[in-house]
Amino acid sequence: MVEPELIRAAQSGDRDALITLLRDIEQHVYRTAYYILNNEQDALDAAQEALIRIYTKINSYEEKAQFKTWVQRIVTNICIDKFRRTKPAVSIDEHEMVFQDNQDVEFEVMSTYVAKDIQDAINKLPEHHRTVIVLRYLQDLSYNEIADCLDLPLNTVKSYLFRARQQLQNLLQEYQKGGVTG
Repeated sequence: MVEPELIRAAQSGDRDALITLLRDIEQHVYRTAYYILNNEQDALDAAQEALIRIYTKINSYEEKAQFKTWVQRIVTNICIDKFRRTKPAVSIDEHEMVFQDNQDVEFEVMSTYVAKDIQDAINKLPEHHRTVIVLRYLQDLSYNEIADCLDLPLNTVKSYLFRARQQLQNLLQEYQKGGVTG
């Protein structure tokens, strides 16, 4: 994700290195916040807060843990705090579908609905299950990295993922019975 030399330079007070570091992780931080909070404005706020915290706490990072795990822990904790402070709001975004000439329009429409069904199912999960699903499957963290990020025992992470996958399977079966939503 980020070169160790860049991290060390940022920690030693190199302002340009710190700015480069923050720019390198900015999209990753936003994406995590968005998948957890499922609201663009909340995700932007959480990402900004996480980047500020990384900026001010960069010297507290120790190379014992991977940098991406340290960053994930910060953004995830901010999102969890934000989620607890405010009840989740359903976001109804209007998406304009743009088709390319060589694309199968029916496939594109169905793919959009399936992706929406999956996102809706993830949003229905309890907070702790949604968080581990996002970190595992959308951010591609290992079980150990998730455990470090959330400060949970490895077996708890495995248990959360197992239960979350079961819940997702049940939710998605409900969608299949009724066809796609839309």
